[in-house]
Amino acid sequence: MKNYLSVNDYLVFVVYFFIVAVYGYWIYQRKKKASTDTKDFFLAEGSLTWWAIGASLIASNISAEQFIGMSGDGFTMGLAISTYEWMAAATLLVVAVLFMPVYLKNKIYTMPQFLNQRYNSTVATIMAVFWLLLYVVVNLTSILFLGALAISSISGINFTLCMLFLAVFAIIITLGGMKVIGYTDVVQVFFLILGGLVTTYLALNLVADHFGSDGGVVAGFKLLTENANDHFHMIFSKDNPNYLSLPGLSVLIGGMWIVNLNYWGCNQYITQRALGADLKTARNGLLFAAFLKLLMPVIVVLPGIAAFVLYQNGYFQQEMLVNNELQPDKAYPVLLNLLPSGLKGLAFAALTAAVVASLAGKANSISTIYTLDIYKKKINPQASEKKLVNIGRWVVILAMLLAVVIAPFMGIDKKGGFEYIQEYTGFVSPGIFAMFILGFFWKKTTSNAALFATIGGFLLSIFFKVLPGFADLQWLSPFGFSKAVLQPDGTAIYEIAFIDRMFFVFCIAVIGMYIISVYENRKGIKPNGLEIDRSMFKTAPGFTIGALIVVGILVALYTLFW
Repeated sequence: MKNYLSVNDYLVFVVYFFIVAVYGYWIYQRKKKASTDTKDFFLAEGSLTWWAIGASLIASNISAEQFIGMSGDGFTMGLAISTYEWMAAATLLVVAVLFMPVYLKNKIYTMPQFLNQRYNSTVATIMAVFWLLLYVVVNLTSILFLGALAISSISGINFTLCMLFLAVFAIIITLGGMKVIGYTDVVQVFFLILGGLVTTYLALNLVADHFGSDGGVVAGFKLLTENANDHFHMIFSKDNPNYLSLPGLSVLIGGMWIVNLNYWGCNQYITQRALGADLKTARNGLLFAAFLKLLMPVIVVLPGIAAFVLYQNGYFQQEMLVNNELQPDKAYPVLLNLLPSGLKGLAFAALTAAVVASLAGKANSISTIYTLDIYKKKINPQASEKKLVNIGRWVVILAMLLAVVIAPFMGIDKKGGFEYIQEYTGFVSPGIFAMFILGFFWKKTTSNAALFATIGGFLLSIFFKVLPGFADLQWLSPFGFSKAVLQPDGTAIYEIAFIDRMFFVFCIAVIGMYIISVYENRKGIKPNGLEIDRSMFKTAPGFTIGALIVVGILVALYTLFW
């Protein structure tokens, strides 16, 4: 297998780099205001169209952990991992209908600002610091590390040089502000989808060729379903070895909603793309992103299933091994290395586009939170607009450099990037979502209740994580909430599925917030409410039709691949 890029591959990649750089510079020059105006620099206020918002959401969301991690999960567990993508499509509709009107009506630009406006500065500051740590230490490092690892394995270029290249490329884009990020993301998504589809096309053709079929990709897909039927079930039964990762119906009616609603609705990194637009534009952008989400498993999951079938039939017997052990995360790089000259450069550009777009979006969010919610409020309230923008740019550079330094020491390669991110964000997601959802729709929610959700939710997550070590949870097994895991000494421990654990913590956090709020209300404490009226949630006919189409496609997919 050739782990290097040809001259044609480099030419394709240089063309991609040139297009992104020139287009980004042109966007930047069109509106010099971005260099001195914080709302324009951080939010691109009023500048992003619906298609730019939707494309930017996907470009920022899809990165190496999807291309590499989800393809690896496709190799291991099959199409079921697509639930993260397809349930995200449904979640985007909920966020568009219920969350965006609240944010825009109350002129919310950052998540800590929402917490300060709804609760108090203590809650806002605690969460601002937490989000900065989470974004830098968990998200930025994992995206950078996995992206460099994938690009290095495909091109043969030194791993450290790949990290530095990705960091510098992302910094260049980020320094232009959210407007440059948003519009260059449109180009990035084009390369991402085109390159991803090329890889899927190759993988399905390989399957068809192996079994002697001349039907191309259609025949290849049919052969996948025949030769890996167990890889085409969305809902796992309890005897499935991957049940703890995707516990049955919980992916439809349980904790998967907490994962997605927190990520898509309460996450600065994501919501920032739409917060500078009007409601109609923001909603249409989220709807466009939902349609793109339906397509993502074709790009990031099917190649992994194809690699599994090919591996089972004698392909990649050495390439899929690391230290003589099967490494599913090698599936996508292995397939990319089979691409012919030129097309490999296109796929390489697609992977780079995904990584750089995610890095740029994350860095911009880090910069926004630090500049507007910490520096402006706590350090220098009198800072000028130009000063704030310059501080924001320095934060981008420093955050990226810090990620480059610490990424190799975070153990990301041992745990796997997708699992790494899900596990560490999952410790706080239930409490954060509880704090947001009650803050939106229950005016009596108090600040101390929000603190309970934040701190208590984190402690509860740790408690449920370590609980199987000293408590027998076999009694939860008949309800589908625990499963026996064999230990090295031959004993079995009943563990709670990760997604179910998040759902339990969320429910306890909501109950605790309700009790605390009712108690404090009786003592005369009056919380800060948000401006909300029913008319805010009315949707335009075009959006409603589009949303129904998305829901219909999702029902069909889950019915077909149940």
